[in-house]
Amino acid sequence: MEKVIQALKAKLAEEQISTNETVRELHSKDETYHQTSLPDVVVFPKTTEDVSYIMKVSQEFKTPITPFGVGSSLEGHVIPYQKGIVVDFSFMNKIIEIKQEDLLVTVQPGVTREQLNKELKKYGLFFTVDPGANATLGGMAATNASGTTTVKYGVMRDQVRNLEVVLADGSVIQTGSLAAKSASGYHLNGLFVGSEGTLGCFTELTLQVYGIPEHVVAARATFPSLTQAIQAVTSILQAGIPIARVEFVDEASIIQINTFSETDYPVKPTLFLEFHGNEAGLNADVAFTKEIMQDHACDNFTSETDNAARNHLWDARHNLAYAYIHGHAGKKMMLTDVAVPISELANSVIYARKELDKLGVPGGILGHVGDGNFHCLIMIDMANAEEIKRANEFNKNVVLYALERGGTCTGEHGVGVGKMPYQRQEHGAALDIMKQIKKALDPNNLLNPNKIVEIEEETLNEIY
Repeated sequence: MEKVIQALKAKLAEEQISTNETVRELHSKDETYHQTSLPDVVVFPKTTEDVSYIMKVSQEFKTPITPFGVGSSLEGHVIPYQKGIVVDFSFMNKIIEIKQEDLLVTVQPGVTREQLNKELKKYGLFFTVDPGANATLGGMAATNASGTTTVKYGVMRDQVRNLEVVLADGSVIQTGSLAAKSASGYHLNGLFVGSEGTLGCFTELTLQVYGIPEHVVAARATFPSLTQAIQAVTSILQAGIPIARVEFVDEASIIQINTFSETDYPVKPTLFLEFHGNEAGLNADVAFTKEIMQDHACDNFTSETDNAARNHLWDARHNLAYAYIHGHAGKKMMLTDVAVPISELANSVIYARKELDKLGVPGGILGHVGDGNFHCLIMIDMANAEEIKRANEFNKNVVLYALERGGTCTGEHGVGVGKMPYQRQEHGAALDIMKQIKKALDPNNLLNPNKIVEIEEETLNEIY
């Protein structure tokens, strides 16, 4: 590593390289329970040329590289288990260009979601993907993030028009164009978005943005049972109502919200909803939604148009994970993430709730149920080996239930290390194609190694 650090110092400034133990410790983890691992060195590039040089040093000394945004990932994506170099993109945080007429923006990867929306607001625009955390846009592209607004606007992959990517050998490519569609060549945007730093490092992103809606209505609806709440969501979607957000929160989670956010919501299965559009159209949509809710025994439907009231409602939802952490000091959060076809959603949530009740640890069910994606959030004692074992078994059961019904092991968190055990079952022979792509673009297996796919060293030696 001394040779690696000396090579980095040949072209990078002193403040761009750190072997400080505290800095390394901050880059040894994400926001989950996964085991930490210290990198050998943390570097802070300022330009694409810096990233290219770091990649070349990595290849010369066969040193692993792990890209890092703000560390808000949830499946161990940014934990450097092979040590080596962590590349922190916080210095690359410029909004390069806003093309207002084209509804496009070009940014560096270290720009955060909230930073971008603050600037876009001056132009009457906003960026839609809202995973809750104030993540970097590079990290959001790396994990194909989504969130509360996906049901209307789509996931991160749907917003990416072009990427500037530095490959393992230090070469730089563009993956798309500024055009709204293209039938030219392989879909490299789709390949690199969601690749979790295993195929290259993003240094610029061109993203689609949208006009701020003329009118926004938020609503909260409660139900006697979990089944009725989920079935109401299915009916809303089948009715074709253009809803912008629809989130499910169970009773256990409402208790945490009330305590942490100082609300007094009824402790019942609850849907949080939001509608975007013009005032006349939204009034009709809200009224129709209310009728559908009542068909499913909704016992309370409250709507809000005031901006402060709407923000308070969504802040309470977004802060739910922190509410659990704050309410269970000394425990670590395990947050599962699966997605299923809408027709399987109700039974999947019911199954997960029953399994969670058997587990006997604090936790709840929540999720972006408008697109079939839900989470089980549980708080576990990391000093209790038996509890950890049971929690992992619970996680496995929920994932396998989803896969058996045509779902996926992760709807938005990504694979990292937490969902690697399920890749073969979900993808079958297609996983071998993914491994071939990884080997072609990263023949020395140095880019975030052993994330998403595991490349056996023996196989690499045989091929190369």
